Amino acid sequence: MVAGWTKHGDGKTLAPSEVVRPDERLSWPRMVGFGAQHVIAMFGATFVFPLVMGLDPNVAIMFSGIATILFLLIVQGKVPSYLGTSASFVGGVLAIRSLFGGDTPAVDAIVTGAILVAGLVLALIGVAMHVLGVQVINRVFPPVVTGAVVMLIGFGLAYVVADVYWPQDQWIALITMTVTFVIIVLFRGFVGRIGILLGLVVGFVLSWGADRVFGDITAYNAGTGKVDTHPRVSFDAVASADWIGLPGMHWPDFKVSAVILVLPAVIALVAENVGHVKAVGEMTGTDVNPYMGRAIIGDGVGTVVTSAFGGSPTTTYAENIGVMAATRVYSTAAYYIAAVIAILFGLCPKFGALVAATPGGVLGGITVILYGMIGLLGAKIWIENRVDFSDPVNMVPVGAGIILAIGPVKQMISSDFVLEGIALGTIVVLAGYHLLRAIDGRRGRSPAAAEPGPNGGAAG
Repeated sequence: MVAGWTKHGDGKTLAPSEVVRPDERLSWPRMVGFGAQHVIAMFGATFVFPLVMGLDPNVAIMFSGIATILFLLIVQGKVPSYLGTSASFVGGVLAIRSLFGGDTPAVDAIVTGAILVAGLVLALIGVAMHVLGVQVINRVFPPVVTGAVVMLIGFGLAYVVADVYWPQDQWIALITMTVTFVIIVLFRGFVGRIGILLGLVVGFVLSWGADRVFGDITAYNAGTGKVDTHPRVSFDAVASADWIGLPGMHWPDFKVSAVILVLPAVIALVAENVGHVKAVGEMTGTDVNPYMGRAIIGDGVGTVVTSAFGGSPTTTYAENIGVMAATRVYSTAAYYIAAVIAILFGLCPKFGALVAATPGGVLGGITVILYGMIGLLGAKIWIENRVDFSDPVNMVPVGAGIILAIGPVKQMISSDFVLEGIALGTIVVLAGYHLLRAIDGRRGRSPAAAEPGPNGGAAG
């Protein structure tokens, strides 16, 4: 179902054990709250990664909303998810800029052209998966692999907390995390369900108050990339931003050598999407396998559309899956609302600047919860499918891949191209598992881990 959601109960109250399914909703004011929470969850990374790649973050924000709506329509509302900026392309994009001449409008066009082709390839892979059926997905991505990918996606983002957010204000991060803990657990109704959003608001207010009481902080500044003295909360960008305005869009340009540099990211995106969709299936208790191909098509189409106008590559967002895990509200209505808000943000630079003013320490306290919950969803997939880790074919590549992601470890493919972190870990888990399974099969061994798990597919 895409629209016409059924109201859950009275639309106001939720028992601690209740969930709101994708085709259900609460009252519209409450859904707006959940939609806003999803915007906050995706905003930081969706805004930051384009900056890292040298692309316009306002374009990325606006088209993330458009891509999300396209995704929800393609999956027929069966897979609640938000499409934000993908980090898997960062290495390839930086390699393109090194090869073609840095941060210039001409190179921007080459970057988005390469990303567009990668999105098209991703969409075609999704079509193949949809046509060939779920059996192919289960063979390529058995539970041991999908659980590992979900886990390394969550834990592989730990460095963002440790190196970027937390050092900006350690005490505010700690207080924000603790307040969010208490809100989620102490308040079992609607207030508890939007604990992530409330924790962020509390952290924002405390940061503003700390500036008034203690003055500027001397700490790591993500904006300058070094330690300096600066206010925790700055509204300078908000004051100077326009209320209404189109972001700076451009048309793509195509170079074969540039396309080759970003194509490896497609492998990571396929595994990432499968892991995310499987995680959603585990949370909602529904069989999402028939929509796996559609989800990958949706991500590919989203990437094609965004990059056609100068935007960033997209992917289903782990941060928003973490919000669903915390709230147990899986309604796609929240995602449509979040998408509309994101589009309005793109058209209203002042509101975008306000959300972007969220202090890094506050984001540290929030993301440490979200990323941890995502990682543990991977463990849940293993438990539900009784994955056998006494089998080294399961244990060895999974353990190695997770460590590579958490590092994050860098692998120099050439002087201009690096695989690292989540992308490297995903490839090692996927390729390593199938290589070792093939070697094990030739030895004539029939591992118990290959038996079907309780939720379908092979347990390992």
